[in-house]
Amino acid sequence: MDQWLQSARDAMARASGVPAEELELSPADVRTLLDIARVAAHDSGDRTNAPLLCYLAGLTVGRGAELADVADALA
Repeated sequence: MDQWLQSARDAMARASGVPAEELELSPADVRTLLDIARVAAHDSGDRTNAPLLCYLAGLTVGRGAELADVADALA
C-alpha cells in the first residue's frame, strides 16, 4: 500500500475506531478491486461508476461475502 493510501486508511481507522490493521489491502484485494473498477468504468461507459461499484463491493464484503465471489458475479 502506498503512503497516500496508508495515510487515508489510518485517518479512516481513527475516525471509525476500527483498528488500522483490519483495513489492510492485500495485493490480491488491490488487483480485484482495480478489476471491479475497470469493469464498472468500461462496461457502463461512465467512469464515475467505478468508485461507486467498489463501494458496493465493500458493503457486500462487509456483510459477509468474499471479495472474489463479488468479483466473479460481475465478470
